[in-house]
Order: sequence, then C-alpha cells, then structure tokens
Amino acid sequence: MALCIYFFTHHIGMPMTNPIYSKTCHHPIQPQSNPLAEKNTLRALILTAVMMVIEIIGGWYYNSMALLADGWHMSSHVVALGLALFAYVMARKLAHDGRFSFGVWKIEVLGAYTSAILLLLVAVTMFYQSAARLIAPVAIHYNEAITLAIIGLLVNLMCAWWLKDGHHHGHDHHHHHHHHDHHHDDHAHHHQHSHEHEDLNLRAAYLHVVTDAATSVLAIIALFGGKLFGADWLDPVMGIVGGVLVAVWALGLLRTSGRALLDAEMDAPVVEEIRDVIAASSVPAEILDLHVWRVGRNQYACVLSLRTQANIDAEFFKQQLRIHDELVHITVELK
Repeated sequence: MALCIYFFTHHIGMPMTNPIYSKTCHHPIQPQSNPLAEKNTLRALILTAVMMVIEIIGGWYYNSMALLADGWHMSSHVVALGLALFAYVMARKLAHDGRFSFGVWKIEVLGAYTSAILLLLVAVTMFYQSAARLIAPVAIHYNEAITLAIIGLLVNLMCAWWLKDGHHHGHDHHHHHHHHDHHHDDHAHHHQHSHEHEDLNLRAAYLHVVTDAATSVLAIIALFGGKLFGADWLDPVMGIVGGVLVAVWALGLLRTSGRALLDAEMDAPVVEEIRDVIAASSVPAEILDLHVWRVGRNQYACVLSLRTQANIDAEFFKQQLRIHDELVHITVELK
C-alpha cells in the first residue's frame, strides 16, 4: 500500500455542511533508468562516429553528393546519440536528487527535443548542398562511392538493431476493485486497458539511425542509377528527397517531445479514464477542475477538484482512481 499524505484545508467563516478539503496521495516516482538502452546507445555512438568520418572523406574524395550528404547527416546523428547518452547518464546520476519534484524523466525528453532540432538543421543542409550540386554537377567515382554507401547502410542497420528493443512497446493492465454502496451489495468492476510506454530519448536515437539508413538507401539507388544509366542528376535529387524525409520525421519527433515538455497531456487516454471513474462512482460527484500531466514514460500526476453533497472523505475517490497504476501522484479536493 502506497504511503499517502493528507492535507486538510478549512475555509474561515461560516460553518459549511461539506467543508473544502483535499488529500494528496503520492506513489514514489521510480527512476526510469534504462541500462540496456544506455549501453546500446554508447555502442551505436562509437560505430556511427567511425562511419561518419569514412563517409564524409569518401564523399568528398569521390565527388558523391549523396554519399557526402549521408556522411554529414550521420555527423548529426553522432551529436544526437551523444545527447541521448548524456541524457541517460544525467537521469541516472540525478535519479534521487530531491530538487526534482517529479523525477528526472524530462531530461530524456529534452534530449529528444534537441535531437529533433538537429534533424531539421540536417534537412536544411541536405537541401542546400544537393541543390548546389544539381546546378553544378561534378564527376562521381561510382564504384568506390557505392561500396562506402553499402557499408554505411550496414552500419545503420546494426545501430537500429541495437536501439530497437526499447524504442516502442506497450502492455495491458488488468485491474480489479470494489465499489461500496450503502444501498447495494458490493460488486466487482473489471477494468482493462492498454497503454503505450515510450522512451522518447531512445526513440530520438532510433529515429536518427533509421533516417540515416533511409538516406543510405537513397544514395545507393542514386549511385547505381548514375553508374548504369548515366543519370548523374539522380545523386543530388536523392539528396533532396532524403532531406524531405528527414524533415518529416524530425517534425514528428518535435511535436511528440514538445507535447511532453509543455505538459499537453489533457487528450491522453488516462484523462478520460479519470472522468469515467468519477462518473461511475457510487457517490455522485461533479468534476470542477482537472489537471493531468506526465511525469514519466507512462506515469501521470493529477489534481482533481470535485463537488459532492455526500459527507464523504476524499480518500474514497482516491481509492477509485488507484485502479490506474499509471497515476503515481493524485490530489483530490472536495467542495
């Protein structure tokens, strides 16, 4: 049973039939460390850094815009993977720092947000360099460039394999609780729902290597097209296509991480579930105010203000809400 701290507040003035009071229940927010993700991010960082140097030098030496763009794109991933690793290290070291009221999860989110901005900068760079090469084409050493592009693709696929495990997963919660009613026998209510757990920091790292793999594929297609059919224009065109792809993925990551940083969570499934619990309660109550925000990958805090005519303690409603394991900090105020 989680330890609950109760706060009672009484209005000064005339006595009230149902005084205003609130109770706060705090389940300790567990540090959400991810040792495997941290280890694999380090491995991906080292391998990506080595391949980045090889591709940039090779693209410049063999005059391949697609290969050079892929190399510079990979350089941003080195920075992004470094940010992801830094976020994991800092989150682990500060996990028990009392200055963070709701934990250090948002360090990881901040890393993801920064990575998304880096991806957008990469997309702009790819547009510019590819457009310049489209206007002023140069001779390309296709055989050497193709070899390097294939090696780069294999490196990206290896890094994606390392990072994929913790990137995205979900699981079901099964809950069982009892409602007590003064006029009816106790009855059981079974609740089942599925929630998505997502490590945004790892998603950012994963997205970086996946986008790099995609640009490697585009580079290989462009280089083979130029070699076999003399379509030299394919190389810079594929650089532009790769830039568009990177920009689209970056904007998606920017929106997701931005939502978490700005606490834009009132459309999360758990919000409607809170409303459903209050609506289905055996004690009639009206929701006056509700605030929900995320404090972990699948952990939420909520502040709930209710109006009820029943002479009942706020703990009653908190017990109803505890069927949702993702609610780690619950404050209920009754009026």
